Amino acid sequence: MRLIEVTLPEHKKQFLHFPITLYKNEPRWLRPLDKDVQQVFDPNENKFFKHGECTRWILKNSQNETIGRVAAFINNKTASATEYKTGGLGFFDCIDDYEAAKVLFDACKKWNMDRGMEAMDGPINFGERDKWWGCLVDGFELEPNYCMPYNFSYYKNLFENFGFKNYFEQYTYSMPVQTVMPEIYQQKADRIARNPLYSFKHFDKKQLEKFSDDFLYVYNKAWSKHDGVRGMNKAHAMIMFKKIYQILDEEIIWFAYYENEPCGFFIMIPELNQIFKHLNGKLDWIGKIKFVYHQWMHTCKKMFGVAFGIIPEHQGKGLEGAIVMAAAKIVQPKARYDIFEMNWIGDFNPKMIHLIEQVGAHVVKTHITYRYIFDTNKPFSRAKVIH
Repeated sequence: MRLIEVTLPEHKKQFLHFPITLYKNEPRWLRPLDKDVQQVFDPNENKFFKHGECTRWILKNSQNETIGRVAAFINNKTASATEYKTGGLGFFDCIDDYEAAKVLFDACKKWNMDRGMEAMDGPINFGERDKWWGCLVDGFELEPNYCMPYNFSYYKNLFENFGFKNYFEQYTYSMPVQTVMPEIYQQKADRIARNPLYSFKHFDKKQLEKFSDDFLYVYNKAWSKHDGVRGMNKAHAMIMFKKIYQILDEEIIWFAYYENEPCGFFIMIPELNQIFKHLNGKLDWIGKIKFVYHQWMHTCKKMFGVAFGIIPEHQGKGLEGAIVMAAAKIVQPKARYDIFEMNWIGDFNPKMIHLIEQVGAHVVKTHITYRYIFDTNKPFSRAKVIH
């Protein structure tokens, strides 16, 4: 086997296209948009290069066929957020061969160790947690959501045989949009409604900057307890909303306010893989025409939750239920969507798990984020639970 660092255009193409060959007989795998993968490794597109670095490799067999790929990276802003200085690996794809996988894992281990890391997490993203994060271990019968990993079931053994341990699990919950909300949610909504200081609004594209600021305020307060998550700045928040501006549905993005100050959000977007799976990875002019056509035809019948946050001062008061009910009263009667899924609910977040299960949703997919500590004599502990 021959490990090749990706530097040449031909290697970049092979890195990008290897999964097409690997998953050619797997009908549930959906080819990601080329641009979404390429942007991760483009310093002009990925802001994480300002405070981090990455490299990637492809693995060839004796017949010069690509049999694996992987990327290694360090985010200096979060590397020291837990007890060990931790780098990462991601975009791992490999044939069902432990020796091939070991070559790829060893390359990432050495690269991270050479840069002072004591551990590495994987498979993760050189970017935000909402994309390309985790190894799928349950839910193989379902297609992946947009920018969420799909992999073969044998990947779990490849990681664990190497020595990776389960750092935390991420659950995808699902439910029919027309599910009748539990009575307790109505009670919470009624209780909040009796307090005139609370109000709810859905997103308005004409007020992009205002809602970006509101999101930023809640995000930085509500997610401050999460290991490995740092604050967001205004520029990043604006970029995030501008990226989804053309596809967002104003009526499925909701904000809660107390005395007109933002205190919570519930952000949902159309599940774009229901459209992108018709584009064969290309968002060229033909792909854009197809995209507009499928938008017009309302091909997308699934919406999924991107983020849910309540600032600490307003947690435990029923606001979680009230904001869900505010959204349901608008979304359910219009019946544009059939399915709601909530991505990326960590097992370290029991409050969020309790909230989503109260609504009636159930787990349909499980991803694992693994951690590998280079000094095997050092203790391993799972991600801290948020109380």
